[in-house]
Amino acid sequence: MAINKTGSAHWEGGIKDGKGAISTQTGSLKDYPYGFASRFEGKPGSNPEELLGAAHAACFTMALSLILGEAKLTAEALDTTAQVTLDKLDDGYAITAIQLTLKGKVPGADQATFQSLADKAKAGCPVSKLFKAPITLEATLVG
Repeated sequence: MAINKTGSAHWEGGIKDGKGAISTQTGSLKDYPYGFASRFEGKPGSNPEELLGAAHAACFTMALSLILGEAKLTAEALDTTAQVTLDKLDDGYAITAIQLTLKGKVPGADQATFQSLADKAKAGCPVSKLFKAPITLEATLVG
């Protein structure tokens, strides 16, 4: 059974002077501003790369929770950051890398088991499967 979720974008104007707004089906983002300045110049607003990073971090962390459960482990805490790298190449811009950084507190797990299960989650996460760019993972068990 397929599950469909939507996100939308509205844009007005040119690439540098224009402005846009992004929204999600659930309304968690509603007409949130984005544009050239927030993407390339560090100005307030969102951008596609940080949204992809949030989506990837969320998907990976949920996948890891499932895989931990299958191994009879339950996380007290999992905190994931996904750094999405946008580079200018000869033929335009491309996402060239994603770095997942995970810190987890998982009673009963050792570092080797945690790393192995995290690697399995990275490979199996549906969002990971979208990207052509290399995805690296640094997983640290704490506590």
